[in-house]
Amino acid sequence: MKRRSRTTLLAAGAALALVSTLGVSAGPSYASLPSSGVVATSRPTPKPLLHPTSTPYRHTGRSAIALTFDDGPDPTWTPQVLALLRKYHVKATFCLIGVNVKAHPDLVRKIAADGHTLCNHTMRHDLHLKSKSRSAIDADLRATSRLITRASGGVRPTYFRAPGGNWAGVIVSVARKQGMASLGWTVDPRDWAKPPSSSIVARVRAGEAPGVIVLMHDGGGDRSRTVAACKVLLPELTAKYRLTRL
Repeated sequence: MKRRSRTTLLAAGAALALVSTLGVSAGPSYASLPSSGVVATSRPTPKPLLHPTSTPYRHTGRSAIALTFDDGPDPTWTPQVLALLRKYHVKATFCLIGVNVKAHPDLVRKIAADGHTLCNHTMRHDLHLKSKSRSAIDADLRATSRLITRASGGVRPTYFRAPGGNWAGVIVSVARKQGMASLGWTVDPRDWAKPPSSSIVARVRAGEAPGVIVLMHDGGGDRSRTVAACKVLLPELTAKYRLTRL
């Protein structure tokens, strides 16, 4: 009896040591948002945790900063943003509008080929989506995800962002049922209003901190100021932080 107990204890101890060595956690935490990061590893890309509440994620849950780009793809600005991200070896998250995906599937393929994360941003950037019926919301998100998956060559979006940040519990719930985590942001430099690039830079600098999610735009109009701001921000941020896709 004693010999068997000793054998059992030794086996348990070996198992715990193996878990410690591999860094296996006891289980997922909804407090953190998984990220695959910039540097490739032998581990598979983790799937996003589906938010258990009616609010979106607004923090990466770790020290890395996440850059997100909304309202594309755009034939003028998206390639310029992609070129800058490639230059500084940064992976980001692109929140795509369905009608733009349909018009420019080649750009969606390039975004996916560069290793960036794809996010569903509704079919037509409907700012009043939360006032629609649940079935209408469901149909909009499904149609957009189908377009993104087809255009990207099979990459299904695992994140959803409500246009204008107009969230409601029903939107988060519908997205969750479709396998998408709802994505908010921490820092909004208001580049959508087309301020001078210096203002965009200053606002990001003022909000930069470990774990923040930065909102910017590569579509929806003239984004030359955003591109100019990225030329300043990317070398600065990569010198101080790890930048990650979600």
